Amino acid sequence: MAIGVIGGSGLYGMKDLHIVKTEKVDTPFGSPSDEYIFGSLNGKDVIFLPRHGKGHRILPSELNFRANIFGFKKLGVKRILSVSAVGSLKKEIHPGHIVFPDQFIDRTFARHSTFMGNGIVAHVSFADPICKDLLKITSEAAKRAGATTHVGGTYVNMEGPQFSTRAESNMYRSWGASVIGMTNLNEAKLAREAEMCYVTIALSTDYDCWYEEEESVTTAAIMAIIHKNVEMSQKIIKEAVQAIGEECPCGCHSMLANTIMTGPALIPDKVKKDLQPIIGKYVS
Repeated sequence: MAIGVIGGSGLYGMKDLHIVKTEKVDTPFGSPSDEYIFGSLNGKDVIFLPRHGKGHRILPSELNFRANIFGFKKLGVKRILSVSAVGSLKKEIHPGHIVFPDQFIDRTFARHSTFMGNGIVAHVSFADPICKDLLKITSEAAKRAGATTHVGGTYVNMEGPQFSTRAESNMYRSWGASVIGMTNLNEAKLAREAEMCYVTIALSTDYDCWYEEEESVTTAAIMAIIHKNVEMSQKIIKEAVQAIGEECPCGCHSMLANTIMTGPALIPDKVKKDLQPIIGKYVS
């Protein structure tokens, strides 16, 4: 079993990674962000996907989340580590710290976050959106790697690409949220439908704009922190993959059971065929 990793291109530049091949994957939902990169990391098979494409050329709202996650499913991936940059909404989460959120708030409005539709309905539980097993494994890996970590908390997923207004940033803080980003919730929802374990490794790059003692968010400032965090992200992934097993004790790999509301005879044949990697064990 290969472990899936979604993030920036710097993640697969680690010296211990042996890249075996790259592969373009076709999906019923169109093309993923880029080719999948197959590698071996200390004896473990790993498949990387540059979330925004090589060269960071795809806006958050333009990401084909369904194709990205479906591609991993098609390749046999059961467990996904998602690495992304976030803004901090709490003073104690400094730029450069690593956060492992276990909840989300959805502020998006222009994205596809389900494989269902077109003749099939399913309602999957999303009360606890992060795999508890992967959360434990990756947060402990981060501590071993020497990162300053914050385990648990809420990730606000905004639409973007603009950053928050100060009023919005303060509103999110009043909700008790920990960090804000533009990508991970949609991945988590789709991973849940696809019965894949999912965890967010969030790299704090700035204080968002609520913290008026700091300068307002700038892309240059964020990129400087991101570059510093690349090496730490690589260390965390190397530590984590060694401890990840194939099966999930949390039940992530059976989350679709008893959630499909549509009778099999009523599901269009094309939908059955397209979604076979996801619904095949429940619908014939």
